[in-house]
Amino acid sequence: MGVAGPPGSVMDRDEVDRALARLGAEHEAIETSLLALQDHAGRRLLEGAELTGVTKERWAATEAAIALLWAYFDAYSDTLRTAREVRSRRRWSSREDLAELTELLRGESVTVAGGAAAAAGAGAPAGPAARLSERFTLAELVERMNELYASSLDMVVAADAVWSALPARVDLLAAELQRTRQLAHSVGVRPGEHPAGDDLERITRALTRLREQVVSDPLAFWTPARGSSAPGGGRPDTTVYDREARALEEVRREIDAVLAVRKDAEQRIVKLRDVLSRADRTLAEARTARGEVLAKIAATEVPVVSGPPTALQEQLTLAAEYRRQGRWHRLSPLLDRLEQQAEDELKRAREQLTAVTAPLAVRAELRGRLDAYRAKVARHGLAEDPLLIERYDAARRMLWSAPCDLRVAEQAVLRYQRAAAELLGDTRRAGDQGEGS
Repeated sequence: MGVAGPPGSVMDRDEVDRALARLGAEHEAIETSLLALQDHAGRRLLEGAELTGVTKERWAATEAAIALLWAYFDAYSDTLRTAREVRSRRRWSSREDLAELTELLRGESVTVAGGAAAAAGAGAPAGPAARLSERFTLAELVERMNELYASSLDMVVAADAVWSALPARVDLLAAELQRTRQLAHSVGVRPGEHPAGDDLERITRALTRLREQVVSDPLAFWTPARGSSAPGGGRPDTTVYDREARALEEVRREIDAVLAVRKDAEQRIVKLRDVLSRADRTLAEARTARGEVLAKIAATEVPVVSGPPTALQEQLTLAAEYRRQGRWHRLSPLLDRLEQQAEDELKRAREQLTAVTAPLAVRAELRGRLDAYRAKVARHGLAEDPLLIERYDAARRMLWSAPCDLRVAEQAVLRYQRAAAELLGDTRRAGDQGEGS
């Protein structure tokens, strides 16, 4: 303010005129701000809304603060008008006029009824001891008005920001929710029948509750900015909205998966039939091979082969029925489970075939080893050696007769190998001596 001066000093005419000009400009700025606050869309919404919670409490205090602002402004206007009237009495103000103007412009010349301040919760004492009025200098009054204006505008702007942001977003999400519900219904995803249907019901209730709360108590969804003193500094709190938006997106992905099942169900069922058929054929091959092993191999533990995957076949029949009935929400998890189980069944069948035919593989390896050594000794001209012929014939009879005792046959092959190795070693040593002579 430009009206301050040394205590007890009387302002001259130039000081008075400059002070009145500044106060006039300040008066106009304050009036403009108050009218803008009065006209603010957020204030009009607050005035007509059925409020609850923290917003209801703060709006009651803010309404009283706005009323007090206008009371202060009227007192300020009255004092400024009185000062202008005193100054306009004569062109050259007298000493008495200047003293009166100094008191108006610098002294505690503004009187405000104490009841107005008490009603606004501005700190005036309540009860019988409450002061009937308060006195301010113009500078003190402007400072008080600035404080009340800032707190009032902060509350109005915060509420308006939440109302401008959240209800529209909730409505858009609710529209997306409705489209998702229709899509879910088309593929049989309904409450009580599928978890996604239950989720849609919960999200619907949550969004309805959220919109009601946002409309009636917007300040419950306002996060003030840290360290900011500007009115309306902060942002709407979208935590609840964001959580429900993510939940809806998860449901939508699940429904998309069900839609994909509807599109690819026939192809997947055909593939499942093929996998289970291969598993069945592999098990049949394993059972046949087991009989062959038991007939051809003696003294060997041969594992029992399990039966065909009838339980999976029944589940596959159920999947085909779900597809025929269009129960896609039930078909989706069933196919996912069946595909994994069918692959596991095929793998198990192959492992059983390998386990059952292992003795035949051992016999084949022994036969191959015996023939390989015979070819080796033949290359060295030792095929007609009587000992090797005897041991070869003994091993061959064991390996090409049924039932074959693998343990005895293996010992016979080892005896042939050792005899062949000894003869081959003697041949190499004899060759080395011939070269040395």
